[in-house]
This record gives sequence, structure tokens and C-alpha cells, in this order.
Amino acid sequence: MPKPITTVEPKVTPDPKLEKRTRRVFTAECTLLIMQQANACKHGELSALLRREKLYSNQLAQWRREFAEQGVAGLKKSAPGPASKKSPEQKRVKQRENENQRLQRQYESQRRLLNAQKKPWNCSTVSKRASHD
Repeated sequence: MPKPITTVEPKVTPDPKLEKRTRRVFTAECTLLIMQQANACKHGELSALLRREKLYSNQLAQWRREFAEQGVAGLKKSAPGPASKKSPEQKRVKQRENENQRLQRQYESQRRLLNAQKKPWNCSTVSKRASHD
């Protein structure tokens, strides 16, 4: 007995929420609120708070350290990595200088190639003139 033909194509559509996970960014107000809740916790309640907020204890410790050192300004996040030592204008100038050097090297190599191509031609015309004289 033959199997019945299925007309439904099995397609798997991925959940967009699960496709790419990004790092959460907490605002200063949110971190202050979580820190206040953590400070108000009694013995044993802190782990439940951390699970609810999906945080690790070292994240809370880091926020407390930043708050103690710099206050609310320490909780406001900047771009990752060290701060740039050059202004955008200095970066543009450096980029243009590098481009200029690259173009000068390219020009010199092309000029040398053209001169090398001219020399054999010049030598052959000079030898032909000498043989005709």
C-alpha cells in the first residue's frame, strides 16, 4: 500500500528573539533601583532578586564599586575600550596623509614603469638613426 502524498512542506521558521542575543544595557536609574532593592534585601533574599533580574553577583558588586568611586556618573556607561587620544579632525588629517603617501608611491612606481618602457624605444631609434647615417 503506497504512502499518501503530503502537500505540506516542512519549514522551520526561527524565532527572531533567539536569532541574535545582544548585551543588555542598563540605565543609571535602573542600576540605582536594583542597587536600592539589593540593599533592602534581608538575608537570603538577594539571590532571588538576582535571579529575577537575571544578574550575577559580580555585576552588582561592580555597580556598587563604581557608585562608591564616582557616584551616579560612574553608573553611566560610555563606549567600550579606552578613550581616543585623537580628535576626529586629527584622525581625518592622518587618514588624508596616509592616502597622500599611498598615491605618491603609486605615482612613482607608474613613472618608473613608463621611463623603463621609454628607454628601449629610445635606444632602438638612436641605433636605427646611427645605422642610416
